[in-house]
Amino acid sequence: MNRLESQILVLVTLGLAAFGLVMVYSATSAAAALGGSDPGYYLKRQGIYALLGLALMIGASRFHFRRLRALAPGLVVTSLVLCAAVLVLAQPVNGARRWLAVGPATFQPSELAKLAVALWLAAHLARRKPPATLGELARPIGLLVGAFVALILLEPDLGTTISLFVTVGAVLLVAGASVRLLGAAAGVAVGVAALAIAAEPYRRERFFSFLDPWGDAQNSGFQIVQALIGLGSGGLFGEGLGRGVQKILYLPEAHTDMIFAIIGEELGLVGTVGVICAYAAFAYAGLRIALAAADPFAKLLAAGLTTLVCGQAAINLAAVLALAPLTGIPLPFLSYGGSNLVVQLASVGILLNIAVNGAVERRAAVPDRGGRDGGARRAGARGGGGAARAGGTRDVRRDGRARRSAARS
Repeated sequence: MNRLESQILVLVTLGLAAFGLVMVYSATSAAAALGGSDPGYYLKRQGIYALLGLALMIGASRFHFRRLRALAPGLVVTSLVLCAAVLVLAQPVNGARRWLAVGPATFQPSELAKLAVALWLAAHLARRKPPATLGELARPIGLLVGAFVALILLEPDLGTTISLFVTVGAVLLVAGASVRLLGAAAGVAVGVAALAIAAEPYRRERFFSFLDPWGDAQNSGFQIVQALIGLGSGGLFGEGLGRGVQKILYLPEAHTDMIFAIIGEELGLVGTVGVICAYAAFAYAGLRIALAAADPFAKLLAAGLTTLVCGQAAINLAAVLALAPLTGIPLPFLSYGGSNLVVQLASVGILLNIAVNGAVERRAAVPDRGGRDGGARRAGARGGGGAARAGGTRDVRRDGRARRSAARS
């Protein structure tokens, strides 16, 4: 059965990644040409990251998921060190320190942190009972997640923090944590988010602009309003690929966080519904793989990785549609951003490996009905049948002798 799910994952992932390259070029080429820059600059960089991500996806699909359990602690420690290093070594970009430069390439450690936490949490809960109280949840899960949250919020990056909370919650739910405990933990997470919003003026501005974006359409609500204008102007079939105007100095971050608005403007309702259906198909395949997995670690990891992709997509779509405050979360496989694309493609590779090896393990666990068991049953049947025939023959002989004796007398 997992063959179908694997095919869906591959088709959806490759389709979204290829479509993302097209939309990144569409969202950046016109503004670059008007400014005298290389129209293909962002496309070339995204293409390089896509090739790297595809190589990692293929490698991860061939790397047995059980080996990841041993790598999880080291990956968590590495991610913590990198998240701390980015606060010291990274150059600020738009007031944030999120990217480490490695030659001409840049890397965002918080993207690796999401994958590392999902791996470690799945390995941890696969060997233990799920926490029953907030105290049990706090040690060690809460302490580790809290350390990552503190470092990521200092960058600052609230969007990644929310995505991390959603992934952790999904893994805990699949592990068997009670709804009451998850509700209490969600209350703590909301409190942390509220404090983070209150601590930064730009976050407060974003939050209140979400409540009434048209109240200050030229300032704090500008990005949301322009996104809604782009989505609405596309109509049913859109203005045509490459013919949108919102991306030309109107919509900020058109090629990253707001690329869904460009899809809506250029491809209309048909394009946006197609993207949503693609993520729904991804969620279906990923969750089916998680449900079918026999190994507890595989089940938890598949659920966490599926949530990592689809939860992030849901948060981004809600923000672009003005259903949630802007958080700066990119749209998986579509938005420009090398670190996110590479990590998401590697996650798909792990899901594919779980699908293949999980199916093999389930087949191995089923008794061999045509082998020794079948032979034993056939031997038993032959033995039982022979005994019945032998017993029946003896009874017939005795009855015949008794009837002959009765006739002579």
